[in-house]
Amino acid sequence: MSTPSVLQFGTSRFLQAHADLFFAECWPDQRPVTVVQSSGDPSRAARLQALAKGYDVQIRGLSQGKPVEELRHVSAIARGLIFGTDMAEVQRIVAEQADILLSNTADAGFRRSAADEGRVLDPAMSYPAKLAHLLRARFEAGGRVVQIMPTELLRSNGAVLRDLVLEAAAAMDPAYRDWLREEVVWVNSLVDRIVSEPLHPAGAVAEPYALWAIEAQPRLRVPCVHPAVQVVADLGVIERRKLFVLNLGHSWMVSEWLARQKQGAVHVRDVMSDPDWAEGLRAVYAEEVVPGFAAAGEEAGLADYVETTLERFANPYLDHALADIAQNHAEKLERRIGAFLSWAEENGDTGAKPKLRAALEEK
Repeated sequence: MSTPSVLQFGTSRFLQAHADLFFAECWPDQRPVTVVQSSGDPSRAARLQALAKGYDVQIRGLSQGKPVEELRHVSAIARGLIFGTDMAEVQRIVAEQADILLSNTADAGFRRSAADEGRVLDPAMSYPAKLAHLLRARFEAGGRVVQIMPTELLRSNGAVLRDLVLEAAAAMDPAYRDWLREEVVWVNSLVDRIVSEPLHPAGAVAEPYALWAIEAQPRLRVPCVHPAVQVVADLGVIERRKLFVLNLGHSWMVSEWLARQKQGAVHVRDVMSDPDWAEGLRAVYAEEVVPGFAAAGEEAGLADYVETTLERFANPYLDHALADIAQNHAEKLERRIGAFLSWAEENGDTGAKPKLRAALEEK
């Protein structure tokens, strides 16, 4: 496959240890990525410069029961740009060069800004509004196909971003809006990897597990060939596994931790080192979660996913604090355990599920 030209919005350590690492491993002799720092935060300037020099990612954790400690060098990034000072060059790349626009913006990245009402491109605009203006230059230059790949943790993230860009382009040329809707390839995807801490000035520490699940569509260009990149017909199954196995397991642990008056564990790995506690979690999965997936016809591959999840929880190098997971605990219980119980019942699973119901009632 040919190497795409990738314009990446965001300098997060997640992308450094995820997509950028995949690009480096797929094309070790090429630098397909240009990174754009959207904020004007001067503290990130050193990181931006370091990215183009190459950086390391430490992979630390467990894989198939064995400890993993690996150092991988990432050299996929050609250069870094600051949106506010390099705006003309960003516009040129979008109009003439980029094949893929990749993003992992901050929590507020998709949120509307007062600057979005402006008629010309402004660094203070939200990411969707910036795209509305940037892509117009590509349309006016002939409209060569471009693929938009957000990695933000939103369901149907490509479709969500498309709708926000169309909203931001509401007052623009109708022909341009038609092009946005019909010719631009908006890709839904789901990403998963715990990236626990940054390295300085660039790089990160990450677990061995990694996933970039991409929803298939007719004109999709797979960004790279890599074991962590999976093209799937429907992201729904993967989304449910992440929510109702990984996230549900975290919330069940916190419920037990609170019931024990916050004694006996500090981190997720401590739960897995306690035989009784770990066995309780295994019982939740085997007796209460797996039957729900089986009733929905989604049991294939689930046993392996559960074992991988338990291995991720046991990562001896990861300081994943139960107190951090406990933030917004009541809301998380409803979204994870409450939603799972409703979904399982809707699919015909009428099991009592006492452990999950007890956790839900404690909120």
